[in-house]
Amino acid sequence: MAKSRIQTFLALVVVAVGLLVSAILGLFAYVSLTATPIHPEAQKIPSVIRSAPLPKWADAVEKGRQVARTGLAEQNLPGLSVAVGVAGELVWAEGFGFADLEQRSPVRPEMRFRTGEVSSALTSGAVGLLLEQHALNLDDEIRTYVPAFPKKQWPVTVRQLMGHVAGVVTDEGDEEPLSERCGETIDGLRRFASRPLLFQPGTQFRLSSYGWILVSAAVEAAAHEPFFSFMRKRILEPLAMEDTVVDSAPQSIPERATFYFPRFGGDTRYGPEAAREGDYSCFAGAAGFLSTPSDLARFGMAVGRGKLLQPATVDLLQTPQRLASGQQTDYGLGWRIETVPLAGAPTRLAGHSTKQDVIGGTTSLLTFPEHGLVIAVMSNTSFADTKSIGLSIAQAFASVTGAASIHPR
Repeated sequence: MAKSRIQTFLALVVVAVGLLVSAILGLFAYVSLTATPIHPEAQKIPSVIRSAPLPKWADAVEKGRQVARTGLAEQNLPGLSVAVGVAGELVWAEGFGFADLEQRSPVRPEMRFRTGEVSSALTSGAVGLLLEQHALNLDDEIRTYVPAFPKKQWPVTVRQLMGHVAGVVTDEGDEEPLSERCGETIDGLRRFASRPLLFQPGTQFRLSSYGWILVSAAVEAAAHEPFFSFMRKRILEPLAMEDTVVDSAPQSIPERATFYFPRFGGDTRYGPEAAREGDYSCFAGAAGFLSTPSDLARFGMAVGRGKLLQPATVDLLQTPQRLASGQQTDYGLGWRIETVPLAGAPTRLAGHSTKQDVIGGTTSLLTFPEHGLVIAVMSNTSFADTKSIGLSIAQAFASVTGAASIHPR
């Protein structure tokens, strides 16, 4: 009798597993068969440009257009916006595809997208300004500036938070609640402040968007001014970043793209669906901005050419951190640092690229200090590979213009 029950149980398990596998395969087949290409012909993808590039950039721009259209079609993205800066000048800005699929409205260069993790680079600029004023110290414990953050198992410094080695938990990704609006930066701490650190600060590298909410609160305290107000007065307005705003209630923001999310498996090739609405104001300098590629390129050029911060400050922010073990991370203080091939030679890249840290957007900001070259690429759907598109565009400009001979300062 016992043997018969075991056999029956095993048979039921096999049947259940088989049904589950069949259901998954069926869903995969359904999604694959019903995935309609948004742009069936890459060369017919609409684009909008505000001014024609100078003749010396014409070849590079044409190659960049081919890269953008091919990437848009292959990844099945709704829309894409691109800007390129060389030697302190914005030389190209163009939108491709659709800002809104239902209305078939085109992406324009002034269209705003979610900056996501790239916001950390902007916030890093604010920290740099305060460092130069001696208003903030990287090795101060965060509670020096944000006493509302509860005492943890170990002390946490501003530097550790900025380098993602502090052990602070991070957000829930696609499941993060976004219905709340934060009137003050400190309000964002409610999401995580009571939770313990994941590890002793300085011993591991682990990305934490929540950590940058704390950094934003420290900026606010050191500046004696609301975070977004300080950002506007000291960074956005001086750099003519007129299209960069707080990512809050969508109905109040003009020129805001419609946001999408892959409908299956985090893969854009299966087509998009409307992303759930959300308010990112609680994330402050972690992910709280809407911007354009042109504005991000202006920021990247200002940092690279010493127009915002002193060169020594930039070096400090863009130097990879080391763990207590001596192991080097690939992250500075608000900047990812890596080496990539460009124009046939290994080249230093400082920037940020996002895929899934915000719902409904993907952004890449790539700066190549040795070349005086800045590329910004933004899309209105999660999980887009804007970084690969940006790297290919960088290759087009470096190879066509001989950008390696351009001195950034």
